[in-house]
Amino acid sequence: MSEIKDRPYHHGDLRRALIDTALAMLAADQNWTFTLREVARRTGVSHAAPYKHFRDREMLLRELARIGFIRLGETMVGAISSNQSSSRKQFVAGAQACIEFALCNPALYRLMFSSDADKTIDPELHDAAMATFGILLGVLKEGQHNGSFRPIAMSAQAAASWALVHGLAMLAMSGQLLEEKVGADPVQAALDVLLDGMCCNN
Repeated sequence: MSEIKDRPYHHGDLRRALIDTALAMLAADQNWTFTLREVARRTGVSHAAPYKHFRDREMLLRELARIGFIRLGETMVGAISSNQSSSRKQFVAGAQACIEFALCNPALYRLMFSSDADKTIDPELHDAAMATFGILLGVLKEGQHNGSFRPIAMSAQAAASWALVHGLAMLAMSGQLLEEKVGADPVQAALDVLLDGMCCNN
């Protein structure tokens, strides 16, 4: 495990301190194989302290994933809000923001979509994930309402859009979007192909 400077904990919000330490470890090591015992040590508290807030490591990981979805949502909303000229440009801005978030937070992004972030047993994580997905749905619904996007099944548009954006993010993180394979600007090119099929006026 890579070296992370220990952060002695003195007082205040223990739960927040444990989360911040775990997020730092996740970013430094690019994996989540750490234990609650290690998180406690790095935070500067007793080995038993984390159990006051997290009954097990999996509960902490789900909380990290929930935070990830909230941060991703905020990133997407910020990008979309700054591109109000058309639904197409809003969609591209949101998609690019999602991919950039993944590139800047690869381990967190992978955790968010991993089996360790089981949304079926954590309502708050499920709600955070659905709220982020709702941002995409909002752009699609508005695009259909204003005539920018074709009036086809929203579920189909959403599935195709999410699959493409998430797939691009995963490929980008893995360094697979090589120019000799997919051209100089594969993200924009792929989004254009998708949108050309969705838009009423290309």
